Amino acid sequence: MENTMPGWVVMRALGLSELSNYSVCRELEGTEAEALAEMLRIIDTFEAAGTARGRRRQRRRVYRVSERSYFVRVEKGWSTDEAHFILAELMADTHDDDLPDTAGGATETP
Repeated sequence: MENTMPGWVVMRALGLSELSNYSVCRELEGTEAEALAEMLRIIDTFEAAGTARGRRRQRRRVYRVSERSYFVRVEKGWSTDEAHFILAELMADTHDDDLPDTAGGATETP
């Protein structure tokens, strides 16, 4: 199967920096701009500001760490939820003839 567009994943890290748990939030295909736009939609829906009854908005802050990395902090009364979202590009895939097998670019074993 030919891969004509780069593969992307939106990764999410939850928890404290020393104890972060990274997971793939969503796999995407398309251009970098399309993948970034989708990641921003995901960030905008993470812990949406407001209570269940919509009476009082939570404090929700989004920080841009880099062009492909955002940190979200949501303060809800006595608790705080935080997540770090990262857009990562697929660089190697052993099942895709258009990509190398390793991050270093090698496609064959010596």
